[in-house]
Amino acid sequence: MGPPGDTKAAPGPRPGLSVSVCLSAPLPSPPVPPLPVPAPAMAASAGAWLVFGFSPEEAAGEPGPGPGPWWLEAGPEGIFRVWPAWSYVVVETGERPRPSRRPAPSAGWSCGARGCGGGCRLAEALALRDVPVLRGPAAARAWRAEEALRGALHGEPAWSRELPRALPALPLLPGGFATPRPPFFTALPAGVRARRLVLGTEHALALGAAGEVFTWGGGRHGQLGHGTLESEPQPRLVEALAGVPMQAVAAGGWHSASVSEAGDLYMWGWNESGQLALPSKALVEERAQDEDIGSLLRSAAADAEFISIQAFPALLDLPQDLEVSTVSCGSRHTAVITRGGELYTWGWGKYGQLGHGDNASSDRARCVEHLVAKGLRAEEVVCGPWTTYVRVLEQ
Repeated sequence: MGPPGDTKAAPGPRPGLSVSVCLSAPLPSPPVPPLPVPAPAMAASAGAWLVFGFSPEEAAGEPGPGPGPWWLEAGPEGIFRVWPAWSYVVVETGERPRPSRRPAPSAGWSCGARGCGGGCRLAEALALRDVPVLRGPAAARAWRAEEALRGALHGEPAWSRELPRALPALPLLPGGFATPRPPFFTALPAGVRARRLVLGTEHALALGAAGEVFTWGGGRHGQLGHGTLESEPQPRLVEALAGVPMQAVAAGGWHSASVSEAGDLYMWGWNESGQLALPSKALVEERAQDEDIGSLLRSAAADAEFISIQAFPALLDLPQDLEVSTVSCGSRHTAVITRGGELYTWGWGKYGQLGHGDNASSDRARCVEHLVAKGLRAEEVVCGPWTTYVRVLEQ
């Protein structure tokens, strides 16, 4: 989901499940963060998460930990999953529920169903703008973030839907999917059998049962992958990927990505900030201004081949032909984990969300050397609009 300030246009059996919401009020124009500070010494456990980029505290106008890396607070049982929005983050822990302002493992709530005495636990969450969707064993409910922060989940939710027991991951729901605006639910055509669905700012991607990819919604930045800039009101098969079974899909603000079963990464959509890891003219011009050698680089930019919009899926070659296991997209940046456990990031980096120790943007895939230097293996990555959360293990 695109944050308000982004004017350029988300283990095995667990002992229990608790979800906490860390909430901050958004600012019209967030401040430029300070230079990165070193992460505190901490042993990486099964639920240890490193964070790079813009924090919920900074979104509220409070001092934040800086662009990172910094550790997400965790107790003995760690944090199992995170669902970041721009001004808050929902985390899943193994502790008993208690409201908290920050994403600590002692915070959480039960499902909020009428008659629930607090014994049933939440199964999943989805961070949609200012309305987190929390799914329990029998229902999904959308709550205003302020209510979730207070733990006031036993009144009337903004939206609710009863559910069967067996469900795919949110935002998928029986017959459709959850959306960030009222009525908070959109039906899917009966012919689309989706096993995974992701939402961008103006578009959506669905991963079909056979590994096919469907896209629909706004297409003005090529984010649908159909070779045009037209919008699509209904899910349409991405024909360029037909015959290549996919295992994962991701949606950024205005770009898209998919990973094949063979570990190949495909990307398409807007490349203004280098989020596709394709040559970006805007980044060259930005570097030219910063380095005060504008005339020389502008001349080179005029002769080079730059890609602002990639309307068809493009196969991206990572360094050393590395194979990808998972991908996640922020508003204008991208992060992948290789099958060897390395984290690569690229795109917009103003708030340090790329994890390279600076605030520079990049139009090429770069390994996050901080993890390598600390002997950490990336297990899972989840991008918020301006942040990157990565679950790590010691190698």
